[in-house]
Amino acid sequence: MLDINYIRQNHESVTAMLRARQLEGETARVEELLELDLRRRELVQQADDMKALRNRVSRDVAEMKKSGNGPADELISKMKAVADDIAACDASLKAIESDMESILLALPNRLHESVPEGKSAAGNVVCKAPVEFDYDLHLPLKNHLELGRTLGILDFERGAKVGGAGFPVYTGKGARLERALINFMLDTHTGNHGYTEIFPPFLVNRESLRGTGQWPKFADQVYTIEEDGLYAIPTAEVPVTNLHRGEMLEAESLPIAYAAYSACFRREAGSYGKDTRGFLRVHQFNKVEMVRFTRPEDSYEALEAIVGHAEAILAALRIPYRVLLLCSGDISANAAKCYDIEVWSPAEGKYLEASSCSNFEDYQARRMNIRFRPDGKSKPEFVHTLNGSGLATSRLMVSLLEHNQTPEGAVVVPEVLRPYTGFDLID
Repeated sequence: MLDINYIRQNHESVTAMLRARQLEGETARVEELLELDLRRRELVQQADDMKALRNRVSRDVAEMKKSGNGPADELISKMKAVADDIAACDASLKAIESDMESILLALPNRLHESVPEGKSAAGNVVCKAPVEFDYDLHLPLKNHLELGRTLGILDFERGAKVGGAGFPVYTGKGARLERALINFMLDTHTGNHGYTEIFPPFLVNRESLRGTGQWPKFADQVYTIEEDGLYAIPTAEVPVTNLHRGEMLEAESLPIAYAAYSACFRREAGSYGKDTRGFLRVHQFNKVEMVRFTRPEDSYEALEAIVGHAEAILAALRIPYRVLLLCSGDISANAAKCYDIEVWSPAEGKYLEASSCSNFEDYQARRMNIRFRPDGKSKPEFVHTLNGSGLATSRLMVSLLEHNQTPEGAVVVPEVLRPYTGFDLID
C-alpha cells in the first residue's frame, strides 16, 4: 500500500506510474483519493476545533458549579450540541477513511527506476542470456505428458477425476522425484544460502491475504472456504510474510530470511484459452518460497541475491534457463521490481516461467505494519519485503523430464537428486 503522504506529494509521479503499468483508467481513482484526503484533513481540523471548544466549555461548567456563579444549564446545553457535532464529524471521518483505504488497497506499487517501460510481456528484457547445458537430445522428443504416462509417474486423468482438471497426481518414482526436488531445494537454501526453514499453514485468513496484496485485488484467484473465513494459499509468501505482521522487529535481526515449502492453490480465473496441457497450467502445484525482510537500503542487493539463489538450483540440476527483467506493463501490481526465471522446454520449444523474484519495498510492510527502529531509538521505519520462487516444481519438472529422457524413453535422474531418490533412472 502506498503512503497517502507520498501520493499527495508525488501526484504526477503516481499518475505516470499508473500509465506505465497500462492502468490509465486508475488515474481517476487517484484524483478521487486526493479529494477525499483533502476533505478528511478539513474534517480532522473541524473535529479538533470542536473538541478544544468542548474542553473549554467543560472547564467553564466545572468552574461555575464549583464557585456557584449562576446556573450552568446554558453551557451544558451548548456542550451537548458540540458533542453531537463531534459525533457527526467522527462518523463522516470514518466513512471517508474507509473509502480512502479501499482506493489505497487497490492502487499498485510504485516502480523502481530500473524497470523498463513496456505495454506487455513483449516489453520484458532478457537480462541474463540463456544458460545452456550439454544434452544429447534424440528426436522425436517426448513431452512431459507422454513421458509421465509411459513411465507411470504422472496421472493427470485420475487427478482430474478426483479433483478436476489442473490437479495432478504423482505416482511411484514420480512422487519420489517430486519429493526429492522439494527436499533438495530446501536443503540448499537452508544449508548454502542462509535461510531458516518454515513449514507454514496452507490456509490463511483474509487479513493475511490483504497483507501481501492478494486481497481484494486478486480475490477471484483464491479458493475460498466461506464457512470458516479461510482461504487456500496461492503461495507460501502469504503465510510466511505475515509471520511478522504488526511487529516491531529488532534492527539487529535484519535481514531475516525464510525458506518454506507449500502446496499452492490458484483458480487461474480468466486463463481459459491459454496452454493447459499437463503442468503448463495447473490449479495445485508445489513450490519452495524464499522470503526476506531487510532494511530499505539493502533490499535491492537482497533481490539480486534471491535471483542468484534460484539460479543455483537450476545450475545444480543442469536445467537450461534465462532471466527476464519484467517491464512496467507485465510486472505484478505488488512489486516495485521483478525478475522472472524461465526454464526451457525442448518438447514445447519455448521457455516456461518457473520463478518470480520480487522486491515489494515497503508496499507489503505498510499493509502489515512491519517496522523496525534503525538505531534502536529513532522513529520507526517500515522494512522492505522480498520473495522469490526457489522454485516452483511443476514447470521445472517439465524441463527436467524432457531434458533427461533417453532414446529408450527412460529418464535419467539428475545427479544431485540421487541421494534423495535412491535411484538414478526412471524406466
